[in-house]
Amino acid sequence: MNMPTTADRFQRAVSIMARLRGPGGCPWDREQTFDSIKPYTLEETYEVLEAIDNRDWEELTGELGDLLLQVLFYSQMAQEQKLFSIDDVLDRLSSKLVHRHPHVFGDVTAETSADVLRNWEALKAKEKEQRLAAGGGKKAQAEEQPSSVLAGVSSAMPALLEAHKLSSRAAHVGFDWPEIGGLFAKLSEETEELQHELQQLPVPVHAPGNNVAGAAKTEMPEPLRQRLEEEVGDLFFVLVNIARYLSLDPESSLKKTNRKFKRRFQWMEDKLRQSGRTPQQATADELESLWKQAKQQEHAPAVPNP
Repeated sequence: MNMPTTADRFQRAVSIMARLRGPGGCPWDREQTFDSIKPYTLEETYEVLEAIDNRDWEELTGELGDLLLQVLFYSQMAQEQKLFSIDDVLDRLSSKLVHRHPHVFGDVTAETSADVLRNWEALKAKEKEQRLAAGGGKKAQAEEQPSSVLAGVSSAMPALLEAHKLSSRAAHVGFDWPEIGGLFAKLSEETEELQHELQQLPVPVHAPGNNVAGAAKTEMPEPLRQRLEEEVGDLFFVLVNIARYLSLDPESSLKKTNRKFKRRFQWMEDKLRQSGRTPQQATADELESLWKQAKQQEHAPAVPNP
């Protein structure tokens, strides 16, 4: 018996999706729409990223399948509405890959990754002009003229990723810091601006027992809130640029820090639980001491079993 090919496996998945959406299929699958599936697409994407961060290859296999399911789901719904089919999706993907890699499939030269990115952006801009000239695609029609190098960066994506995309596009046309030291100077500048705005808070930030978050909710004037939001946003944007300069993904970096914080805080909770207490029952000094211990125990070398 011959082993099924990749094409066989893909067609089986397409057929299963069609069966689930078809007469006598799954009630839940049949009632879904493009809008109702969107949250699952985002969730599955983050689960793929988490599996990669954890280097959990077995989990990643399943998560990539779940992400592929989203593509099949959208394509099946589109086919039912006679909009497009999975074949159209695959054809467009293959054509795009070939067209945007002329250094592989054509006679264009690209010696470095930077060359590839420049060629990629130039080809995208040319394709956009062709779509506009042909009047094709709502997205292309909605774009302002003349076209911006920032066009196409979706505002629906996570803010860190959007900031990374925007600054990368700008950097490709030379709008960038010549060296990373300028970014740290900018970070200091933005920090000082935030600290200056904090002086306008109704309650001094460093007042004994002051809960800045609580004060902000009840007493902060709206104009001040907006200025603080802007200054905090500026700080994030500079940090994203530092990550970009170092070829790091800001979203993944923050995700790893989130997990690290969660791991250390739960270690603190476990220690307090052993004495029959909760974090709410511990003093600020105790929590700070436990936090330092949590950090130290993570960096301590593992003791081999005798």
